[in-house]
Amino acid sequence: MNNMPTLLDLFKAGVHFGHQSSRWYPKMEPFIYAQKNGIHVINLEKTLVQMEKAHEFIKKIVANGGSIMFLSTKKQAQPIIKKYAQETAMPYISERWIGGCFTNFQEISKLIRRYNTLRSQRDTGELNKYTKKERLLLNQEIEKLEKIISGVSDMKKIPDAVFMIDLKKEKTAVLEAHKKSIPIIAVCDTNTNPEKINYPIPGNDDGIKSIELLTKFIADCITEGLEERKIKQAAKPKEQEKTQK
Repeated sequence: MNNMPTLLDLFKAGVHFGHQSSRWYPKMEPFIYAQKNGIHVINLEKTLVQMEKAHEFIKKIVANGGSIMFLSTKKQAQPIIKKYAQETAMPYISERWIGGCFTNFQEISKLIRRYNTLRSQRDTGELNKYTKKERLLLNQEIEKLEKIISGVSDMKKIPDAVFMIDLKKEKTAVLEAHKKSIPIIAVCDTNTNPEKINYPIPGNDDGIKSIELLTKFIADCITEGLEERKIKQAAKPKEQEKTQK
């Protein structure tokens, strides 16, 4: 990966800052470098190793036509998650977890269809046929759904993997992902359990600079995968021509 962050990049972004040592999760011990003034310091060399593993996995999933959902309802992460998901045209959830998004997608897809239909009717002026009161209620419904659904409005199926920040905050999503065997890539701070995470990335999940750097890294991996996907798609017609001759 050409633009893989360096140790210095991670250090400058404060990725090494863990939580208070009294709040640590013992399973994170292999990723902890030291303890300083009651705060655990994350081993950034191990973070880079984990990032490389995640890079290969993400690139392969996306190159083969898969999607990666961005997820964090943490206040400081919300705009960052939204920004990089939109840049890579991937689904995202930043307001609040949609219960059943993975385990009951059939029902969630009904909400998505409802939202897309209402939004289309509003944009084309079709809602004008309703009374003023009806329009008001429909616009309120659109606004309510927009907060929940807008980031997944193009989703036709559950994602092939999910990237999370703050496992403690997203514990319901973690459970749903496990039930549906959706691989999880996650920023794992020193107070979280990395054991059931397929691709744990040890790092600070509170600092804005750390969240920005690690989310951008995920987006860069996706971009690489998208470029490989284009190359594969361009090669398909040529392969078909050869088989027809």
